[in-house]
Amino acid sequence: MLRLSKLTDYAVVVLVRLAGTGDVQTSPGIAAATGIPEPTVAKVLKTLTLGDLVSSQRGARGGYRLNRALEDIPIADVIAAIDGPIALTACVDGSSLGCESQGLCAMRGRWDPVNDAIRRALTAITLADMQKGLLPAFRTPSPAARLLSAAE
Repeated sequence: MLRLSKLTDYAVVVLVRLAGTGDVQTSPGIAAATGIPEPTVAKVLKTLTLGDLVSSQRGARGGYRLNRALEDIPIADVIAAIDGPIALTACVDGSSLGCESQGLCAMRGRWDPVNDAIRRALTAITLADMQKGLLPAFRTPSPAARLLSAAE
C-alpha cells in the first residue's frame, strides 16, 4: 500500500492554517487551532522551514509564515519536504535508496514511468486545491488502457 506519513498530513493542515490569516503565527497558536500536539507542530514547522515552504521570524512578534501562496505550493513539494523525494521503489531514478538486486533485476528502470506519472499528478494538485476541495480533472484513459481494465 502506498501511504503518506502522518507528518505529511499534518504539514498540509499546518500550511493551510498558516494561509488562513496571512499573519505570522506561532507554533502553540497553530497547535491550538488545529488540534495537532504542539511538539508535532514545531517539528513539522522546522522541517517545512528546511524545505523552504515557510520562514521563521524571531522575537516578540515571531512565528512562522508561508513563503508562497497556497496556489503556488504543489502537494508534491510538501511530500518531498517532509518525506523526501517521491520514489516508489529503491531503483527509481533519483532515489537515495539502494537495492542489492540492482545488477540482476529485469525490472530495473521500469518503475520510472509509474513514478513520473505519480509525481506529475501530485504536482498538478496545489494546497489551494486541497483547501477548496477542488481537484484538477485528469486525462481520460487511452482506449488501450480502457480495454485492459475492461478485460480484468
